[in-house]
Amino acid sequence: MTTIQDIKNNGIVAIIRGADPESIEDMAEALLEGGVKTLEITMETPNVLAAIEKLRKTYKDELIVGAGTVLDPETARSAIMAGAQFIFAPTVNTETIQMAKRYGVISIPGAMTPTEMLTAYESGADVIKVFPANLFGPRYLKDIKGPLPQIPLMPTGGITVENLHEYIDHGAVAVGVGSALVNTKNPWNNEEKAALTKRARAFTEAYQKAVQ
Repeated sequence: MTTIQDIKNNGIVAIIRGADPESIEDMAEALLEGGVKTLEITMETPNVLAAIEKLRKTYKDELIVGAGTVLDPETARSAIMAGAQFIFAPTVNTETIQMAKRYGVISIPGAMTPTEMLTAYESGADVIKVFPANLFGPRYLKDIKGPLPQIPLMPTGGITVENLHEYIDHGAVAVGVGSALVNTKNPWNNEEKAALTKRARAFTEAYQKAVQ
């Protein structure tokens, strides 16, 4: 079973949003080659459940695959039945958190205020996705860690190779990275696949350097 420690060890969660279903497996291959082993596929992506199921069967323990933008418990359950190993959400929905925990799946809801974070954590969330992290920047994590040191934080939104170390320095246990890593607006071809591997490697190296 995937544990939250596995996600922390990997450090980078690649967010695949709205990708062409035909390219997702290639994207996963490129990310894995670059050292990124945790993937979130958002639920508005076409044929997302089939994509999650296929990646789980193809990569088994090589990749950790989860569902993102999960807004309700029904969607969470559908993703879990397809094989999702974690449930990402942009908001705090306690029923969604409880659904994930019912099936032994990692719950990572999104929150911004201390009240939201504590509510989510007390409801069973494993990690809090600080979203959108770029609104207040890395120092906000340090401010939150003062009164709430027990809550693991994963900033998402505006994370780059250049600022990643600041978020780690201020207490992040991992980071979620979207278009700075996987830009699904770029035409998918061999050149973009190579570029994705290069970006993945840069993020992986930046994370490893930050945690040393």
